[in-house]
Amino acid sequence: MNQYGFLKVAAAVPHVEVADCDFNASRILALMEEAAGRGVEIIAFPELSLTAYTCGDLMLQPTLLNGAEVALTKLIQKSRKLPLVGIVGAPLRHGSAIYNCAVVFSQGKVLGVVPKSYIPDYSEFYENRVFTSGAGLTDEQIRVGDYDCDFGVDLTFEVNGVEFGVEICEDLWVAQQPSSQLALDGAKVIFNLSASPEAVGKHTYLRQLVVQQSARTLSAYVYTSAGFGESSSDLVFAGKAFIAESGHLMAETDRFSFDEKLIVADVDIELLEFQRQRNTSFRVNESGSENTVIEMEIPDPMQSTSLDRTINPLPFLPTAEEEAVYFEEMFEIQSHGLAKRLRHTNMKRVIIGISGGLDSTLALLGLVRTFDKLGLDRKGIYGVTMPGFGTTDRTYNNAVELMQLLGISSLEIPIREACLLHFRDIDVDPSDHSATYENAQARERTQILMDLANKLGGLVIGTGDLSELALGWATYNGDQMSMYSINGSIPKTLVRKLVLWASTKAETPRVTEILHDVVATPVSPELLPANNEGTIAQKTEDLVGPYELHDFFLYHFINSGYAPEKILYMAECAFAGVHDRATILHWLKVFFRRFFSQQFKRSAMPDGPKVGLVSLSPRGDWRMPSDASARMWLKELDKL
Repeated sequence: MNQYGFLKVAAAVPHVEVADCDFNASRILALMEEAAGRGVEIIAFPELSLTAYTCGDLMLQPTLLNGAEVALTKLIQKSRKLPLVGIVGAPLRHGSAIYNCAVVFSQGKVLGVVPKSYIPDYSEFYENRVFTSGAGLTDEQIRVGDYDCDFGVDLTFEVNGVEFGVEICEDLWVAQQPSSQLALDGAKVIFNLSASPEAVGKHTYLRQLVVQQSARTLSAYVYTSAGFGESSSDLVFAGKAFIAESGHLMAETDRFSFDEKLIVADVDIELLEFQRQRNTSFRVNESGSENTVIEMEIPDPMQSTSLDRTINPLPFLPTAEEEAVYFEEMFEIQSHGLAKRLRHTNMKRVIIGISGGLDSTLALLGLVRTFDKLGLDRKGIYGVTMPGFGTTDRTYNNAVELMQLLGISSLEIPIREACLLHFRDIDVDPSDHSATYENAQARERTQILMDLANKLGGLVIGTGDLSELALGWATYNGDQMSMYSINGSIPKTLVRKLVLWASTKAETPRVTEILHDVVATPVSPELLPANNEGTIAQKTEDLVGPYELHDFFLYHFINSGYAPEKILYMAECAFAGVHDRATILHWLKVFFRRFFSQQFKRSAMPDGPKVGLVSLSPRGDWRMPSDASARMWLKELDKL
């Protein structure tokens, strides 16, 4: 495991010759050498990979069984200088029975042997003709070559501080998988040695099984299955392998290849530990029983300079394949939450400030959907545009026209005169564009919306998003406050994509055009006067930093539990060629300073539904005192 908590694992699919143990061992060794050169620390091979899976009744022959043990002993010795752990499938005799086993070895020593628990009787090769189930076997010793070693289904292995477990093929498909118990016993990585023949539709289901088991066990799940070279008398083995981590597929092989396969991934052990610590359901079910843990240190493992892991620079966004379902669901969650609040309060009117910016546009689209679902007249949506000192023609025109096209009630209430009068009352020079100058406008707008709500008998709907909440980029008791906030768990990078996606569902081509222009408009509170060209002078990302960086920081601070140094490292990988280290480090310091100092605004945030992956609601996912110090986090960054 490296300094950032990543463990490099591999799943290999070697060529095999049926019943030729020496050939099979040579191909296993070659792939182990290749993996070691890439910095792999643990590598797994398919079920019965030393003999090939499709030996049938030859598995009962002493010649094959003796040959497998000899080949295994030679493999273990020849790989003794490789700084990694190997897991190989082999048939081994114990007492009067033959077991389908996973042999775990490193540095010329066998660490332990795990038998297959569930022997299928429907298998095309009828495994139960040969093999005995290892279910229930614990505290046993098995002879491998000249050594007696631990043998049982309860074994876990700890290598360089990382605990892992092993199960074999059918063990994954049953109702109570051994890997579930292994995870509860402490294993953070599960290896599955398999020989699963192909059948139409089976591959998709198997992939789902692997991903779901990694999610249930909060583990990394490494699966490898037999490939080219197995007998094709009745079946085809396509050489499939997967590496999944806590519900996410990280790597997989392409099937039906004549080539050997080696897939490698860096799994995040620190992330898995954080998820287990945070998951109270997992903690409740952690095993109280004592399993056998076999510890091993690998001296001087080869350190790879590359990270075999895709780091998404936009972690809140779904994949292109998931977008349609994901975005539709987000709008549905928004509207469903608001619908409940409207029915509970028996209100048929809402009031919202429309600026022509991203957030208010997204909130307005959510309101329209809610009113349509409830069968309410859209005229009950009162959109209010409130031009101020920094309002530009571009945002103003987009706001006004969008309200008209969506058929809501629209009001225009300029705030310039009211703010100038207020400045006189509190003795503020209007030419002094200070925080007072800016916040007075935000509070004036909120006052108008609140008073209109009283007048019209409706709810003020907040438009602020998750990114603004994280950075405190809102005026306290101004745009920070509303009666219900439907964007509060949607970060700015996702707001952009949602509005863009909504443009493809727009009622008219003109609405689509406006939504595209809203997305293209620089993010700004428009509280300072426009420049000489009449365009936006106050750009938020110039002041607080790129939202793509802040959303990345927020996701990995809250959702992954990363320390500042690891966030910096991950961001450098994710934004290579886009933002340099100095830029990332600068804005990361800004993020932590603002996140801690602005908690008081989140402590007083209004109700609103959790829509995305992260919520900063003080009543929900995030509980933090308003006077917590950021000193330790900033101190760590100062050392970098």
